Amino acid sequence: MLMCNKFAVFINYNIDIKCNTEVADMRKFKIPKIPQTTNKSIRFPNDVIDEVETALVGTDCTFSAFVVEAVRVALDNLKEDEEN
Repeated sequence: MLMCNKFAVFINYNIDIKCNTEVADMRKFKIPKIPQTTNKSIRFPNDVIDEVETALVGTDCTFSAFVVEAVRVALDNLKEDEEN
């Protein structure tokens, strides 16, 4: 039985792969385009940095990729709240 909701694969950018417990959709492979990025400098509390770095130990995820995914999830949550 396949049991997953959503996970992200990091290959220089994020790819969302949706996993359906009934039937997994097969998509045709396309060479992805790397999204345009802008360098943004922000300050984090030291305890947040420590927690993120601890969570990333043993993964292939970078600090930046983690923050980008967290911001995307937060934005999705805001959109869902606006719709309800």
